[in-house]
Amino acid sequence: MIRVIEDMPAGTIGFEASGKVTDEDYQAVLVPALKAALEQGEVRLLYVLPEGTSYSPGAMWADTKLWAGNLRGWKRCAIVTDEDWLENAIKAFGWMMPGKVKVFDDDDVDDAKEWLVEEDDD
Repeated sequence: MIRVIEDMPAGTIGFEASGKVTDEDYQAVLVPALKAALEQGEVRLLYVLPEGTSYSPGAMWADTKLWAGNLRGWKRCAIVTDEDWLENAIKAFGWMMPGKVKVFDDDDVDDAKEWLVEEDDD
């Protein structure tokens, strides 16, 4: 399941996954919101993935298509998780993602939100 996080700073969007995330979750929640944000300009995304969250094969494919199909407009992506495998995967493959990507621990959601709205030096 994916839900929209409502209390986000201006100019950012946020989502929280829980339980088993499916392709239907991506299509119903994440994809429409991201497309709308991309149409408005740059995307600054918070994605919270608590321990125990799992992905169906369809969700993994939807995630890959989402990133690969929308390479422009990404400014920052903050991933909040304590899952070691996910943190390691993001650190290994984050360079392939558009924009800046940073991983935060579960208890650092506020820090992640602050990082999202920081201005870049470049």
